[in-house]
Amino acid sequence: MSIRTGSSEVMSGLRVLYLALAIWGAVHPMLWFVRFWSAEGFSLSGLIAAWHVNAASTGLVWDLTIAAIALTVWILAETWVRKNWSALWAIPATFCIGVSCGLPLYLFLRARPVT
Repeated sequence: MSIRTGSSEVMSGLRVLYLALAIWGAVHPMLWFVRFWSAEGFSLSGLIAAWHVNAASTGLVWDLTIAAIALTVWILAETWVRKNWSALWAIPATFCIGVSCGLPLYLFLRARPVT
């Protein structure tokens, strides 16, 4: 399966899946953050405190933090070698939105043909 984009590039089904997961990874978690802020008011410190409300959520925060750091190291290492500079967009996506967006976005950008 492939999808033709505006140029002559053909986007594979796998790239379409990565893009769909990146969009889902941006939108779905953000809905929960908006729901939290609607109930509690916009407060970054309040959000961080909520992430550490119990041992299970603290463990999940550390799990995602370590995954985000590992992903960033991978992105930087591969970008240096492949010179695929657009892949660097996955780093702010990872830390500003989350690993659920940053990882599939990186895979989407990495899977494109580099010219």
